[in-house]
Amino acid sequence: MTDSPVALVTGGGSGIGAAVARRLLDAGQRVAVTGRSEERLRGFAKELGEPEGLLTIPGDAAVYEDVRSAVDTALAEFGRLDTVVANAGYATGDSVAEGDPAGWTGMVLTNVLGPALLIRASIDALKETRGRIVLVGSVAGFVPTPGNLYGATKWAVTGLAENTRRQVTEWGVGVTLIAPGRVDTPFWDAHGSLPPGHLLTAGQIADSVVWAMGQPAGVDVNTVVVRPVGQPN
Repeated sequence: MTDSPVALVTGGGSGIGAAVARRLLDAGQRVAVTGRSEERLRGFAKELGEPEGLLTIPGDAAVYEDVRSAVDTALAEFGRLDTVVANAGYATGDSVAEGDPAGWTGMVLTNVLGPALLIRASIDALKETRGRIVLVGSVAGFVPTPGNLYGATKWAVTGLAENTRRQVTEWGVGVTLIAPGRVDTPFWDAHGSLPPGHLLTAGQIADSVVWAMGQPAGVDVNTVVVRPVGQPN
């Protein structure tokens, strides 16, 4: 296991991030997960039986010192870094015309600045392994939704993925944007209820992430949009 690939997943204590970490651990990879809640991270590790290949690192995805420290900790523990998954993000559940601006700064910093900080902190290590950057975006980053500032942050992630690819591809680093539709995760807590209709599971999105990560050397899958059947937009 000491030579197995290493991934770092932000927002890895629950939802899609936790599902990705589970899939990778099951596949024999070593995984570092970050999150703002140390208690949630401890609970996640305990739930999995404290596996040897799992490293939990408390920190804020929107604070560069925390992100840089997480990358350094993963490298010190595992000796390499093959993939980073920028998964941390959330929605305030309100609109630009009627919402509360007090909650917007944190959302924009986490959703937009966070992935950029992870790229900056990890790129030197990824150059060495010719690794991959995975950004978890959203269908909301392709389809405008009335008043949806969260959607605007995901449009930014869509652009960041391609802008990053155009720079790092010359270094042998791949970039994949995974854009989920409606997924049954704690994301919907801010909205008060789940949306109507069929929802994907976090595990189904994790399958897409792991599939993209597992492409042969030289193959760069750039954009994967995954909706549940029946979602019209």
